[in-house]
Amino acid sequence: MRDVALLARYTQMSETELVTAIQQAKQSLGRSVTILGHHYQRDEVIQFADYRGDSLELLRRAAQIEEARYIVFCGVHFMAETAAILCKPEQVVIQPVIEAMCPMAHMANVADAERAWEELSALWPGKLVPITYQNSTAALKAFVGRRGGAVCTSANASKLFKWAFQKGDHILFTPDEHLGTNTALAMGIPSEEIGIWDPLHPPKPESLARCRIVVWKGFCYVHTAFTPEEVDEVRRKYPGALIIVHPECVREVVAKADLAASTSGIVQAVERAPKGAVIAIGTEWHLVHRLQQEHPDKTVIPLHHSVCVNMAMTRMPHLLYVLEGLVQGEVRNVVSVDPETAQWARLALERMLEAS
Repeated sequence: MRDVALLARYTQMSETELVTAIQQAKQSLGRSVTILGHHYQRDEVIQFADYRGDSLELLRRAAQIEEARYIVFCGVHFMAETAAILCKPEQVVIQPVIEAMCPMAHMANVADAERAWEELSALWPGKLVPITYQNSTAALKAFVGRRGGAVCTSANASKLFKWAFQKGDHILFTPDEHLGTNTALAMGIPSEEIGIWDPLHPPKPESLARCRIVVWKGFCYVHTAFTPEEVDEVRRKYPGALIIVHPECVREVVAKADLAASTSGIVQAVERAPKGAVIAIGTEWHLVHRLQQEHPDKTVIPLHHSVCVNMAMTRMPHLLYVLEGLVQGEVRNVVSVDPETAQWARLALERMLEAS
């Protein structure tokens, strides 16, 4: 009840009062705290981040933080989990809204992955290598780590797929069907060699006999919302526009776009575009809106207004709640991973960092 009352008080503060209070808390805490913010966070939150980036950039940063005792991760839960796995033992990871989860990360659980692994391993004489997207639980990362596999992000998926094919003959990719499919197609793997594993209705293994890669039937609701018709409409309205989409979009959207790029890749593409360019982007709206503000010399538009409501859960009152707790000597909303899970998940993450 005390925490509810505190948050209620924070939500009644004006924007100016919140900004001032957060700045004062940060100043009081000094180098003992580092705030990490994902690109999809609201502007009101990202303004306080010491470092902003995509998943790959932020997990690398989490592993490199030296001075800070506390790492406040403004994102969703799997990101904070990853920071807790990679940071130093004496460091503490805090998530302002502990309930901010990624639905896709929970579309693949270990029990279902075990079944797929066993059936596919029995199907193929060659070696099967598991790769999981960073957008997954610590438990699934540990599952992959135990079996010689690695984690990937949208920024390095092709590198990790190549790494896996150097280690073995087949890939089981969890949990995003679309990133897996688009990455495989971009590498020249024909569609008939890409299979889908639906954990709710598992296929007969023999139907996947010809496949080099099997992708999990999971998805990002933000990116699968974009349609090929929206790409066509932008082409009609803005001839010559550069259309960039995230590889979590469906393959039909990726095929019509000029470029499929990770979150950081989208940011870099906008930065490189010439003045006066028209750029239509298929990714989370908060990032697109921020790019509009940061590049007034270019016309940056969204394919449509697609918001990650899970990322958007974090507001200034939540950030103030955890920061003022630290000022008062109270650590709130700690994210931790049990040692055995962390050990194997860290191995999968370290393999990724070495390969990329």
